[in-house]
Amino acid sequence: MTDPFYDEARGARRRRQHERQAVVFGVIIAFLAVAGIFALATYTGSLVGPFHREFTVVGVSQQEEVPAPCLPEVKGQPDGALPLPYAQVEVNSLNASDNQGVAKAFEDVLVGRGFTVLELGTMPESDRLEDSELRFGAKGIVQAYTLATQFPSIRLVMDDRKGKNVDLLIGEEYDRPVDVEAVPPLDEPLENVDNCRSADEITPRQRALSLEMEEAKKAKAEEGEVKEG
Repeated sequence: MTDPFYDEARGARRRRQHERQAVVFGVIIAFLAVAGIFALATYTGSLVGPFHREFTVVGVSQQEEVPAPCLPEVKGQPDGALPLPYAQVEVNSLNASDNQGVAKAFEDVLVGRGFTVLELGTMPESDRLEDSELRFGAKGIVQAYTLATQFPSIRLVMDDRKGKNVDLLIGEEYDRPVDVEAVPPLDEPLENVDNCRSADEITPRQRALSLEMEEAKKAKAEEGEVKEG
């Protein structure tokens, strides 16, 4: 014969078990619903996640947005600064990625078009770039703009160098020079890049030099000292 007390106790345990299960499943369902809403808001851009950061390529320096300098006024050129004769534009062709040999390839193209290439080099790993850049000082703005006409688009970054030479830093995602026929003629004034600022309003970046270039300069200096000795 079944004990009524035992049946009642067993029924009570089952009800409590069902209640606990209902609470647990309810909490899980509520959590999943909140997580789904949060994920959807983050995906659509309505909400920025707590660990949100811009996408960067591993091993490549993050390139901050910096304003490019506007072209200066040039005496005798009231319609705007004209491109310089290419031979007056001195360039350092620097590989800023793991793509070996591109600095030499760019040198060949630029020299073939009449530019003066001073040095070849490779940037240290800490200065590797995703996008190519032209870096130059306040005295080399027209030189940089002249060189920029050879490319479909390229970043212009002013640094603190004193001279007029320009560093071409060839990044991971580089653009090839445009065809010669697509380059504006030398008698056509250069155009300012969008959102440029007067050079006086820009804080120049510290110049980054290639380790290989520095070593090459030291080697040349030591070689000269040996010959003199």
